[in-house]
Amino acid sequence: MNFRFATHAEEEIARRGIHRAVVEEVLRAPEETVPGIGGRMVFQSLRKFGGEKTYLVRVVVDERVSPPLVITAYRTSRIAKYRRKAT
Repeated sequence: MNFRFATHAEEEIARRGIHRAVVEEVLRAPEETVPGIGGRMVFQSLRKFGGEKTYLVRVVVDERVSPPLVITAYRTSRIAKYRRKAT
């Protein structure tokens, strides 16, 4: 599936130090897809950053438009708060 990136998403991905390739990997093969706010979906997967530190990378997508629009992406260490699958 093809995705387009909102300007805000591009800016936030860069500001947060997440490589676009990581975001694209999560979009292509998310470990989970969960409902987000306002009808959006969140694609998420665990990824290692800085050697051994594991974060949950969350990519917020509006699938109601074509092609789907990436709204933002971020990483969090609060994995249990967002994760639906057992880790």
